[in-house]
Amino acid sequence: MTPSFSPLSSAVLLALATPAIAQASDALPTDKSVTELDSLEVQGDRIEKASSPKYTAPLLDTPQTITVVTREVMDQQGLIGLRDILSTLPGITFGAGEGGGGYGDSVNLRGFSASSDITVDGVRDSAQYTRSDNFNLESIELINGANSAYSGAGSVGGTINLVNKVARQGDQTTVTLGAGTDSFGRATVDSNFDLGDGQALRVNAMAHRNDVPDRDVEEYKRWGFAPSLAIGLGTDTRLSVSYLHQQDDNIPEYGIPYFAAYGGLLPGVSRESYFGYRNMDTQEVEVDVLTGIFEHDFNDATSIRNLARVQRVDQYTVVNPTQGTWCLDSGVNPATGAACASHGTFLPSGPRGTTRDTRNGLAYNQTDLTSRFATGSVDHSLVAGISFLHETYELDNGNIQRYPNGTTPVYPPMSLADPDNAYTGPVNYIRAGRTSGTLDNQAVYLFDTLEFNPQWQLGLGARYERNEGDSRVRAFNAAGNVTSDATFDNSDNLFSYRAGLVYKPAENGSVYLSYSDSRTPSKASVNGSCTLQTCGVDPETAVNIELGTKWNVLGEKLALTAAAFRNERQNYKVADPGNPDNPSGMQQLDGQARVDGVILGAAGRITRAWSVFANYAFLDSEVLQSVSDFVKESTGIDAQAGNPLANVPEHSGSVWTTYALADWTVGYGVNYQGSFYLASTDNAPQARSYTMHRAMVGYQFNDGFALQLNVDNLFDKQYFTRIRNNGWATPGAARSVVLTATVRF
Repeated sequence: MTPSFSPLSSAVLLALATPAIAQASDALPTDKSVTELDSLEVQGDRIEKASSPKYTAPLLDTPQTITVVTREVMDQQGLIGLRDILSTLPGITFGAGEGGGGYGDSVNLRGFSASSDITVDGVRDSAQYTRSDNFNLESIELINGANSAYSGAGSVGGTINLVNKVARQGDQTTVTLGAGTDSFGRATVDSNFDLGDGQALRVNAMAHRNDVPDRDVEEYKRWGFAPSLAIGLGTDTRLSVSYLHQQDDNIPEYGIPYFAAYGGLLPGVSRESYFGYRNMDTQEVEVDVLTGIFEHDFNDATSIRNLARVQRVDQYTVVNPTQGTWCLDSGVNPATGAACASHGTFLPSGPRGTTRDTRNGLAYNQTDLTSRFATGSVDHSLVAGISFLHETYELDNGNIQRYPNGTTPVYPPMSLADPDNAYTGPVNYIRAGRTSGTLDNQAVYLFDTLEFNPQWQLGLGARYERNEGDSRVRAFNAAGNVTSDATFDNSDNLFSYRAGLVYKPAENGSVYLSYSDSRTPSKASVNGSCTLQTCGVDPETAVNIELGTKWNVLGEKLALTAAAFRNERQNYKVADPGNPDNPSGMQQLDGQARVDGVILGAAGRITRAWSVFANYAFLDSEVLQSVSDFVKESTGIDAQAGNPLANVPEHSGSVWTTYALADWTVGYGVNYQGSFYLASTDNAPQARSYTMHRAMVGYQFNDGFALQLNVDNLFDKQYFTRIRNNGWATPGAARSVVLTATVRF
């Protein structure tokens, strides 16, 4: 589990690094003037442009809904982990448990899985792990809608892009020290050193620990550091080299019994209870990322940029899912409604002691040529690019709770009210399987914004990529002998595109109509395994149609957005049992689903003292077809057709607002998530809606010192996330209080 980069791989990375992050400002911003910040153009508290060079127009004129969570918004609300940040954005829910690729972030966006649609600086980050800390992030961009043209294979519901900090001109150091309830302790330092002659060094570091509020066992501990060196700042040729190392040692949250028929938490169970094994459950994560970005300006209109990255993510987990047989004090099994004899008990079963040791490797290189020119009366902002991706994946999985001969111990029952969560049985790791996989992707793409006149623009984009991967899956018996050994591979040529027409009735506003699509091959991620029934299936397709408007108002200090959209999976894989014309059982691309919605947003300042960050989403989802054409025609039955999609709240929204009065700043936020179905079947259970509040008050003693007090879940609301339909969910954190001191010099 000790990550390292060979001298060769490091040398190759730096040799490949050939245009870099957009030029930083001449000095760190000390006022609200326009500046470039880590490739994001910032004006006041608003982001003016998405970070990726593939976006050829400002956000105001980009025909797509893009929500940017700035560093300031994250710090004001005390949001640290990716799930915490995304939970404040509408239309997002989280999966429970393993999520298919291992324990970690399992994200549903606009009704569709986005776990493999997370990028860092525009580069795919497909490993499934817990992205627990934002200490090295400048912002997070939520790009909504089918998005393969920008982000590559997949991206059915959209893409989540994390924007890293990099060195820039100017000297500044920010140190934070935080302490709070539930053993919360946190220290960060962000130091940027201007070395002169266009050179700068930036160092970010973090140490953190906390228990989970109102939970008896779970805890998070981590540390990390991220140096970044830039040369050539303020010149035509610039280079930055950045490195990130982070280590986590957690007792993960796997949840407590949740049954919608009982209103969520089972009677007799406290949300503090832990039904895993506190002396065994663990999640250890090590992340190492080395990035080189080089940029050269040929002239004012043409530049070239190259990003090269190598990355490794190691994760080791031992988990005990909250799975088994429940018997309430009333003598009823809540899963079946039948009578049971062992009143007030939980008998563990299923995958107890599940052990996974994974390693993800990534090597990536992307070159973008940007040019601004005119053809006749039409102005062009064009980006042409090429990228190469190679990923590797290794998984060793089994069970640690076994006798030496591989047999399973008999688990004693636990009390519902006071579970004995210390494991005392045998400890012997018995391997169940090994999986290894590779994924290679080569892509070329072209994006152009054509400006016909001050009122009309047309945005066009296309991507062609070759995606090929393989998975070798081996199974073992208790004696360690291989019982099966199969290799599956998949390769596809993918073409995706987008187009958006923009009308500008005024300089500070736009109205747009856009169309985009996505292509999802059977081997869409390196840690996803296609099978004999899926590897030969053509790529799935999805489209997004969006009509929207964007306005910068109040002296362009406040950005307002509104959009109506349809996100439709035109075909997805479904089983095809009994079809005589399909003897191999190959799955068919006959599934269809769609989500219609409206999304609203506001970000910026209403007055000099009053700022707001607010978003709302209405989502109307529907399964159009869930069985193959053969099954539908031969049986006349499609049980899911017409039902809502799972994990899609119809209404969700959040508001965060702050008001500054002299040296004081107060902030208040409300998050609302409506109820949603846990499955697309008839009479599926529903997760209950919830509203959660948070508050902040800060005092600025002088230019260099401030205190900030955050209260999360102000009214101690009991709510649940990451809900699994077969009986467990993660309780939302109870009320917590954190005091943070910030020193700047």
